[in-house]
Amino acid sequence: MSDAAQPTAAEVRAAAEAVKTALDRHLAAVERRSGEDDPAVYEAFNQLAAAAEVYDELLYDRYDEVTPFEIPGTEDSLPPYAGPEEPNAISVLIRRDYSVAEPQRLLAQAQRVEAAEYDDGPGADEDAAGTIHGALGVLFGEFEPDEIASRHKEFGLEEGDSTLWVTAADEPAEPGEWLEMPFEQVDPQRVVCRFDVSAVFDDEDAEGVGDSEETDELDDDLDLDEDEDLEPLDAER
Repeated sequence: MSDAAQPTAAEVRAAAEAVKTALDRHLAAVERRSGEDDPAVYEAFNQLAAAAEVYDELLYDRYDEVTPFEIPGTEDSLPPYAGPEEPNAISVLIRRDYSVAEPQRLLAQAQRVEAAEYDDGPGADEDAAGTIHGALGVLFGEFEPDEIASRHKEFGLEEGDSTLWVTAADEPAEPGEWLEMPFEQVDPQRVVCRFDVSAVFDDEDAEGVGDSEETDELDDDLDLDEDEDLEPLDAER
């Protein structure tokens, strides 16, 4: 991290104070808890974990030091399952974050998809791949999210955090019921299982994952002929 991007000493101190406050709140919640699964204790626990994580990161960025605290994974901090014993329906919620690491590669791949789409003549969206947001729309419209996840480097993307939640329901949702706000109504007590991938928890495991000599560098002239398998799956339609 560059000096310009480093947190200030005051920011580190403020984060330390936030940990102290969160510790007091957690102890108070524990002292007042009404039972083994008191939601107030659960909330205070999460607040303490979040505050400690922020402090740890700022301390490292500023002073290259770490704390002795181990932040539990999110699977350990979920409340006890309280959903139906025999769910009639499940929802799978997935979020994957990416950064655009190689904009020119992203644009080039989207333009190849467009060229295949409109080989019989120009279409209304022929120039959609000329911008980053347009190129993203072209690629995510052409390829399944799982395929993009497995081939992200070929599209100029770099993986960030990802999470997958499986939640139980008594009945399937009505068609169109949750489409406007797909992640707004998750009940943590109905989460059957949850899997997270993050550099925060998985630094050692994350190093080197997905590395490929073929896609580590983009040729200056964007000569992508070697990647013949990048043709869209339904390019001939």
